[in-house]
Amino acid sequence: MLKLGVPSKGRLMDKTFAWFGDRGVSLRKSGSEREYSGAVDGIGGVELVLLSAGEIPRELVAGRIHLGVTGSDLIREKLAAWETRVHAIAPMGFGGADLIIAVPQAWVDVETLDDLDAAAAAFRATHGFRMRIATKYHRQVREFLRDNGVADYQLIDSQGATEGTVKNETAEAIADITSTGETLRANGLKILGDGLIHASQATLFRGRRDGWTDAQRVTLKELESLLGV
Repeated sequence: MLKLGVPSKGRLMDKTFAWFGDRGVSLRKSGSEREYSGAVDGIGGVELVLLSAGEIPRELVAGRIHLGVTGSDLIREKLAAWETRVHAIAPMGFGGADLIIAVPQAWVDVETLDDLDAAAAAFRATHGFRMRIATKYHRQVREFLRDNGVADYQLIDSQGATEGTVKNETAEAIADITSTGETLRANGLKILGDGLIHASQATLFRGRRDGWTDAQRVTLKELESLLGV
């Protein structure tokens, strides 16, 4: 059987079910809402596995599922060298959000990453410690800032209400996911003009096919044909 991992609840699950359904493959939960198993109609040889979106990258690389639907931001964050470990089969057109760098609106002279680098150096010279950027996306933010020559900062972990860390004076800037930017503006923040790290969306990924059976490979081709990818 080809195991397909799908988010287990919420809008991501509903939209994933709808996306597959529009292409002739019906996904549904079996049993009660508390159960994490499901069924697939419209194609044989595929088993539905319901997981949290954050678990799907790990399960893909471990080989416990063969296909998985999750945000491209989660794949990039949780998997080092992700391109060598999973393959993006199809962007799905929903679950869109941007991972961005934002600074206080009051920083009128900071509009770009170059400005941020200069501000970070000045901050350290003035305060004796590095500018704090609050985020839960450490891997992507660190790589992005390194590639763009920004230094003299430190990442601090924020697992919730990241937009409020600047107002609460626990960080000077943030890197977070945003859809509309309204929460950022409400907290006195602005996105840097070149501060887009990644435009994320729900994506169907495939794990590496090492050890796949011939039957699983045939099922994948059939599924891809049905989905038009």
